[in-house]
Amino acid sequence: MTLQRIWALAIKEFQALLRDKKSRFVIIVPPVIQLLVFSFAASFDLNHIQLAVYDEDQGGAASRLVARFAGSGHFSLTAPIHSETELRQRIETGQALMVLHLPADFSRRLHSGDGAPVQLILDGRNSNTAAIALSYANQIVDQFNTEWAQQHQRTGAPSVLVSRAWFNPNLISRWFIIPGVVGLLMLVVVMVVTALSVAREREQGTFDQLLVTPLHPAEILLGKALPGILIGLLEASVIVLIAVQFFQVPLLGSLLTLYSGIALFLLSATGVGLMISALAATLQQAVLGVFLFLVPAIILSGFATPIANMPPIVQDLTLLNPLRYFMVILRGVFLEGSSFQELQNQFWPLALIGSSTLVIAGWLFRHRMA
Repeated sequence: MTLQRIWALAIKEFQALLRDKKSRFVIIVPPVIQLLVFSFAASFDLNHIQLAVYDEDQGGAASRLVARFAGSGHFSLTAPIHSETELRQRIETGQALMVLHLPADFSRRLHSGDGAPVQLILDGRNSNTAAIALSYANQIVDQFNTEWAQQHQRTGAPSVLVSRAWFNPNLISRWFIIPGVVGLLMLVVVMVVTALSVAREREQGTFDQLLVTPLHPAEILLGKALPGILIGLLEASVIVLIAVQFFQVPLLGSLLTLYSGIALFLLSATGVGLMISALAATLQQAVLGVFLFLVPAIILSGFATPIANMPPIVQDLTLLNPLRYFMVILRGVFLEGSSFQELQNQFWPLALIGSSTLVIAGWLFRHRMA
């Protein structure tokens, strides 16, 4: 195997893509259109709210307020919190979307009429979900205030709700949507480029010509993979630049961590695309294979619906989806400033999926060429 052979085949693939007007259109126009459409028009529905309670008061009034949250039908109480360190950990690890913090003097201030503060800490990474959860919480506290005022002949608001969103203080939905769009567009472009490559060769009758060349199956595999990886890397860089400069999405983490995730995701997406390409005999079959993979991959990625809200068997199925891990990496680097060490549990599954799919694709190539 020589690098020169692989590079020559990769150049041939680039030339084939650039000569074809339809291929140029698919690579350039749809990602830009989808970036704009998703960034401005995407919305989410709230299905489930994980609520943790940090009750330092332990009084009857605090228990009544917590009972209102538990009985509202919108919230599911998790294990209670006993320290501020545990509170931070629940939010950062995604174990709770919202934490209800009742200070030690809640009941005393409520009875004295001084205005008892209730702190609500939200996970702002999914801004739409956080905003809806905050709206539900406001309604519950308002109902509690009305009932308490009537029972104790008080005027004004007995309790005051003070909210704080982590990772997205102003709950700007664009900050949550656009990092996810980066992953979606990369997957679409890389899958299209790699999955159609061999099928196009077969339809044009040039695949047989490859078989009689000195190229080994592994060289053909790498030559087919390289254009998709390079195009995906370029697309990712352009979209990240647009997200930061045009849409003003904060990029709090390091570029090294971000591009490590991008490289591993491109490896996984390329492997899946080459598997489809090796199995498909025609362009129509390749397009159908891409469609059959893309739709479930997007739905099961956590882009629109939190994975925690899905049934357990579906959550297990998402473990095979490379886009699931890439979504966590993107939002972690953009919004949280997560380090490589904090995201290592997302990196190694991507590396495993990428290496496995490439090995399977290589075996399929050898099998189809035999």
